[in-house]
Amino acid sequence: MIAQLRGILTNEGNEADAKRNQRGVMTKSELIEAVAERSNITKSRAELVVNCVFDAMTSALERGDGIEIRGYGSFTVRHYQAYDGRNPRTGKAVSVPEKRLPFFKVGKELKALVNDEEPPAASGE
Repeated sequence: MIAQLRGILTNEGNEADAKRNQRGVMTKSELIEAVAERSNITKSRAELVVNCVFDAMTSALERGDGIEIRGYGSFTVRHYQAYDGRNPRTGKAVSVPEKRLPFFKVGKELKALVNDEEPPAASGE
């Protein structure tokens, strides 16, 4: 799985990768293009795949479910209680409502790849 993601997200080969190297950011449209090129499918099909994955992840997080992708990382929803804060500009007390925010925790394999280290051995997969 990580090897496939690495193939899609690495900076080697095409013009989109060269543009991204200059900015250091991969946009959604560049991700779609990379998936299409490396999977030998049309860009419209790749867009459907990428949107479907994002929609499924968003729906899971909206329900409060976590998402775990072995080697890549996990997404969870963190709950924060309401509290009384202060407006930093005026110093006036402000009531901050409770909220839920998505949180990402990077996996060991991805962390190693980003740091140009050898990924840890796969455990039973």
